[in-house]
Amino acid sequence: MVTAIRMEAPRGPEVRFTFDGAPITGHTGETLAAALLAAGIPAFGITRQGQPRLPFCNMGTCFDCGVRVDGHPLVRACLTDVREGTDARTQEGS
Repeated sequence: MVTAIRMEAPRGPEVRFTFDGAPITGHTGETLAAALLAAGIPAFGITRQGQPRLPFCNMGTCFDCGVRVDGHPLVRACLTDVREGTDARTQEGS
């Protein structure tokens, strides 16, 4: 299994949100996808066949990074800025 390694870079102030009820800390200026990947989240969604989904293009072309955000389904995490208090959840069956 390949593990991503975070390169050192200046980051904005901390932002706290949840993913499937678990507290996550991101940083102002990051996308939801970047914050979730940095937090080591193993899957953003689950296909109808039960396979995990993670970002593929990371530029908004596909929907592989789709999550539920504050009750809205299939929000592209790679295009959504992380913000304080966001309630993000696994997108199922997409």
